[in-house]
Amino acid sequence: MKKSKRRGSAAQGRETEALAPVRDDTPTIQWFPGHMKKAQRLVEENLKLVDVVIELLDARIPLSSANPMLAEIIQDKPRVVALNKADLADAERTRAWVAYFRSQGIAAVAVDASRGRGVKQLVQQVTELARPRTEKFVKAGGRPRAARCMILGIPNVGKSSLINRLAGAAITKTADKPGVTRAKQWIKIGQGLDLLDTPGILWPKFEDKQVGLKLAFTGAVNDDIYDLEQVTILLLEILRHDYAPRLVERFKLTGELPATGAELLEAIGRKRGCLVRGGLVDTDKAMHIVMTEFRAGKLGQVTLDEIPQTGATDTADGEG
Repeated sequence: MKKSKRRGSAAQGRETEALAPVRDDTPTIQWFPGHMKKAQRLVEENLKLVDVVIELLDARIPLSSANPMLAEIIQDKPRVVALNKADLADAERTRAWVAYFRSQGIAAVAVDASRGRGVKQLVQQVTELARPRTEKFVKAGGRPRAARCMILGIPNVGKSSLINRLAGAAITKTADKPGVTRAKQWIKIGQGLDLLDTPGILWPKFEDKQVGLKLAFTGAVNDDIYDLEQVTILLLEILRHDYAPRLVERFKLTGELPATGAELLEAIGRKRGCLVRGGLVDTDKAMHIVMTEFRAGKLGQVTLDEIPQTGATDTADGEG
C-alpha cells in the first residue's frame, strides 16, 4: 500500500465537542506562518477605521473556525457573525447555530457567498449596526459617509469570494487554499458600504486537537504540514459515525461499511480504481479524492461542530 510521506507538527487548540468519539491517536496540528503575526498587527492598527466587524466563520465548523484572539482584538466593536459556506453545511444545524449566536447577543447570518444567499441580509445587519456611529459622525459636523466594516476570519473561509459577491465583480484574488490575501485592501460596495479586507489569521496554538483536525478537514491549514493520510482516515471515521449514508451513496459502497477509516479508504480507492501494480490501493490518490470531494460538498451537507450545551438550540431563519 502506497503511503503518504506528510507528517504533522505539534499543536494545541480550544475545546469543541466532536460528533464521533475522540480517538487517542488524533494528531496534533499547528500552522502559524510568519505572515499571520504581521496580519494580526495590520488588523489591530486599522480597527479604529471601521464601524463594524464581520467575523466570517465556516458554517461546517462555526466553533472551530472562530479565532479566539479576535475577541480580544475586536473588544467592544459591533460585530456580525457570517456563517459562510452554508451550502456545504447541514441546514438544520446552521439554523441552530444562527439562533445560538443571536441568543448570545451577536448578530448572525448564514451566507453562501458562491450563490449570493444571505448576502443582502448581511449588508442590512452591517448597515444597521453601523448607523449609530455614522449618525454620530454627521451630528458632530462631518459629511455623511458610507458605513465602514472590516472582514475578519481564518484562512480559506471565503473572505475574497464574499467580497466579490458583494461588489458584483471578481475584484479580489480567490483560491481554494489558505493564505491568498496577504495585505489590506478597501473595496467600495455601492453607495452605502466600504469594506476593508484583511489576510486570514489563525492563532498560535490549538489547545484542543479536535480544533486543529477540523481546520485540516476544511482546508484552513496547509495540507503540507500534517500527515494527510492519517487526517483523511479520521475524517472517514467521523463521516462513518454521523453521515454513513452519504459515503455509501457517493462512493457506491455495498454491503456493511468497513469498521475503520483505513479500511474505508481502501474500499473507496478500489471503487474509484485507485490501483497500482499487484492490485494494491494507491492511498495517496484515494485520500486526495476523499478530501477534495468532502471540501467541495460532494459528500453532502455536513456540520462537524455541535453547539455548546449552554447555548440556545432553537432554530432561526438563517438565510436572506
